[in-house]
Amino acid sequence: MVCLSLKKDLIMIEIRKEADDRYRFRLKNANGGTILRSVPFQNKEEATKTVAELLPLIHKSAVFERKTDYEGKFLFNLKNSKGHIIGQSTLFASEAGMENGIQMVKNRIVSISNSIGNL
Repeated sequence: MVCLSLKKDLIMIEIRKEADDRYRFRLKNANGGTILRSVPFQNKEEATKTVAELLPLIHKSAVFERKTDYEGKFLFNLKNSKGHIIGQSTLFASEAGMENGIQMVKNRIVSISNSIGNL
């Protein structure tokens, strides 16, 4: 597992190997809950490269695809510059909650970038 954090006990992004030997990254909120889970990557280098490309992406509104699931809950996908989905949010009970989640993802990525100079 690779962790980037501002504080020793506050993990913001983690990259971990899954049971199927593929890698995913998770963006965490301040309480440690997952707000965004990536698609699987074949190796850690792909996952790490995608994490490094997050900062330029978040400034483009088109990379956040807003959706509603079959139960009426809200979620969003994060897309890369080619339009491929690279992550999906957790479910939100309201559209306002989803918008707050998108803002939280943006803020977390900026905070990580500021804390380490650049992803």
